[in-house]
Formats: sequence, structure tokens, C-alpha cells
Amino acid sequence: MATAAFEPGTSSAKKTSPKATAKAARPTWLRWVRAVGFLLAVGVVVGAPWWGPLALARLDYFHARRVVFEGVRYARPTELIARLKVDTLQSVWQPLEPLVERIAAHPMVASVAVERQLPGTLLIRVVEREPVAYVPRKGRLEPADATGRPLPIDPARYPLDVPVAASADSSLLHLLDGLRKDAPRLYARVSHGERAGTDEMRFKLGGVTVRTSSDVTVARFKDILPVEADLARNHLRAVELDLRFRDQVIARQP
Repeated sequence: MATAAFEPGTSSAKKTSPKATAKAARPTWLRWVRAVGFLLAVGVVVGAPWWGPLALARLDYFHARRVVFEGVRYARPTELIARLKVDTLQSVWQPLEPLVERIAAHPMVASVAVERQLPGTLLIRVVEREPVAYVPRKGRLEPADATGRPLPIDPARYPLDVPVAASADSSLLHLLDGLRKDAPRLYARVSHGERAGTDEMRFKLGGVTVRTSSDVTVARFKDILPVEADLARNHLRAVELDLRFRDQVIARQP
């Protein structure tokens, strides 16, 4: 017959620790208070990006005392300041999006970013539209960018070394802008550009006329350089270089 051994002083019941006993003894309301406090703390941390600037904006220490512009060459700072509509009673912690929109509306501005430099400076980083050519408009020549958009640049204050385009033709201005960016020396030689018919453009480079198709690329336009160099080595020069024929540069001499 099987028997089970039993030793006095032992028990199969689980022992309860003092810590668990104390926790069980805490009133329910105290646990609720702590839970609510934890949730409030989390809410304060998560909501800081929203309520923080509002609170800081009330402090005189963060009033906008300086406005610094970077990247401004042609636009008048006084015009930009007037558009910004910021005075020393306003805080650098005000929303920046309206400031960006006001500056971006200036016709010389291509893009803009506004940053805070604490405690009291607003930094305005501006990328201006670049003049590509003079374009005739209302009986006079006005600077224009690659899209043909007129630019309010006073040539008397800022003399521009850009070619004259016979019209605000998109293909013409697009090529000139490409030359300005990728082949500045070649661009500097261009004095005049015009469309000559539906599928042809002509450019004046000193005493040389360059004829191209309307879809000419910068790389294709640069094909005139080795031809000019070869002619110069042979003490020859061209008065016309024709790029309209695929993979050929036809040089016409005087």
C-alpha cells in the first residue's frame, strides 16, 4: 500500500510578500489618481510642440529684433521687409508659414525658407529667379527668367550681362538657361537669340551665327567648340555653324 510522506512545519500554500500585501492594501482612488497623473504627464510631453510656442511667444525675450536675409541679390530688402509685416512687438515664435507665403509672392523669389535664431532673429533664406535674357515687352527690353517671366531688376542699379532674346519663346529661353548653368563661357558669348521659323533657332556669338533645331540641347550646342578649335588650328574661321543636321556641324566660311 502506497503512502505519502508528511513533514511537520511545511505547507503547500503560497506565501504573500510584504510588497504585494502593501499594494493590495492601497485604496482604489489612489491608484486612479496616479493613472490620471501619468496620462496628464504624457499629454504635456506630446502636446509640447503645440502649446510650447504659444507660451514662449508671450515672453518679451523672444520678440523679433532682427531680420536677416540670405541669398538676396536683386530684390530690394526694403520691399521684402514690407511684405514680411514683422515688427518688434511680434515674437519669433509666431507661425512661420504666413511669413514664407508673403516673401514667396515677391516676383524675384523662386523659393524661400524662414528659420528662427533664438532669442530674437528671423533668418530668411531666399533663392532668387535668375535673369536669362532681355526680352522686348511694351516697347522696351526687360530682364526675364527661363520661363519668360519678367523680373523687376533695375538695369541702372544691376547691369546685366545677358543676351537679348527676340521673344519670350520657351525653347529659346530654356536653351539659354541651360547654357548659363552648364556652359557659362559659351553662354557669355551669346549676344542675341531668335526663332527663325517653326523648327529653327538662330544665335549670334560675336561674328558667328549658330543655327539649330528648336529642340537643340546644351550638349548638342557645345558641338561647335571642337569645330571652332579645328578651324582655328588651320587659321580659318566660320561665319556660320549649322547644327540642324544630325551628328554634323556644317561650317560656312566667309
